[in-house]
Amino acid sequence: QVQLVESGGGLVQPGGSLRLSCAASGSIYSLNVMGWYRQAPGKERELVASISNRENKLYADSVKGRFTISRDNNKNTVYLQMNNLKPEDTAVYDCNTNPYSFPWGRGTQVTVSS
Repeated sequence: QVQLVESGGGLVQPGGSLRLSCAASGSIYSLNVMGWYRQAPGKERELVASISNRENKLYADSVKGRFTISRDNNKNTVYLQMNNLKPEDTAVYDCNTNPYSFPWGRGTQVTVSS
């Protein structure tokens, strides 16, 4: 089965930007909808953004206008560009299909703090 490895997280000040990457061990072309999820301490995992093979994109209200999801099927990679980050964006970010169908990876930690 496909394994997903996330990277690109880190510590950033409010208003800053990060670009997350999700590299798949196999082809994502057949995986119609890919999504980025996040889980903050003490909260449930939530879907942040999703993208279909036809480039249809959906965003959670909390990130609309700030986050942009994209995919490169040739590189088997999904990206999440995050701009104007806020402290409430602090979480572990994971990628998976939507709805999720693969075991969760380690994710990548995003911390927004001054």
